[in-house]
Amino acid sequence: MTDQAQKAEWNSDQLRRAIKAAGVALWTWNVDTDAFLMDRRGYELWDISTQEILTFEHLSEKIHPADRTRVRDSFSATRAVVGPYEIDFRILSGLDVRWVSARGQGSDEDIKARLMTGIFLDVTGRKQAEEGHELLAGEMSHRVKNLLAIATGLTRITSRSSGSIEEMTAQLTERLTALGRAHDLVRPLPGGQGSAALLGDLITVLLAPYDETAAFSRRIRVAVPRIGVGESAATGLALVIHELATNSLKYGSLSVASGTLDVSGTIDGDFLVLAWTEQGGPEVVVPRNTGYGSKMLERTMSGHLGGTIAVDWTTGGALVSLRIDCGRLSS
Repeated sequence: MTDQAQKAEWNSDQLRRAIKAAGVALWTWNVDTDAFLMDRRGYELWDISTQEILTFEHLSEKIHPADRTRVRDSFSATRAVVGPYEIDFRILSGLDVRWVSARGQGSDEDIKARLMTGIFLDVTGRKQAEEGHELLAGEMSHRVKNLLAIATGLTRITSRSSGSIEEMTAQLTERLTALGRAHDLVRPLPGGQGSAALLGDLITVLLAPYDETAAFSRRIRVAVPRIGVGESAATGLALVIHELATNSLKYGSLSVASGTLDVSGTIDGDFLVLAWTEQGGPEVVVPRNTGYGSKMLERTMSGHLGGTIAVDWTTGGALVSLRIDCGRLSS
């Protein structure tokens, strides 16, 4: 059976068009004189004038300093290579950094002639995609470790404040679900600015379960500044909002059909001030002792959010003031 690939032939014009379409740049290096020749595409890729007399030493000055020695050693080694060779490295073009792949096929004839020939290929897009995947994998690993640490802490705190296994299971499930809803909102921001959720979106989603039935419908109002909340802060803020909402559902305004909750916010210098205002609930009973939930709120506010929490037990209901460092909020 005849191998059709062996019969295939292309003329020089067809090969030239194929090379141009592939974005390939051709190069030849005289290892004795150090003279380096490239086609027009090569000069464009390296951002070098075609009027310049080029040597490999001159060309290597455009290589990223972190890659320069490695590339020089690799090119020197190709003088005695019989077979394919390839190396990827970065080059500097003004303020831009490009990734280039140098490839060639060494032969006995090339070694005897002291001429090495190969191609340059711009692989910046592929390298950026690989770096993006590596960053994503690292970010996911970081998130998982953080969530496991938080889950461990929540389990310990919840076990201390629960009277039964059933109560502990219910409270822990609610707290972990609140964290899950917060993390669902964290998305990459444009221009590599990090990951964040909008403050209003975050609070609204966290409070949605308490306002979704007919009895509770439209009793919760959220009006806060348009500001981003980073991943770490989103975790802490989710715990705070969930704890306040849980207390309200048990003892405060959300425990009765006539109660309302208003969450508002203002910027005060370097701080975001959130006001959690409950109205229309049952008669206020000031707690005598500080429970584990209150301790968790204080630790989260001071540790995660760099702020403070103050509670005023008014006759109409609880008024909670949350003061959060804006710098911490974006982290």
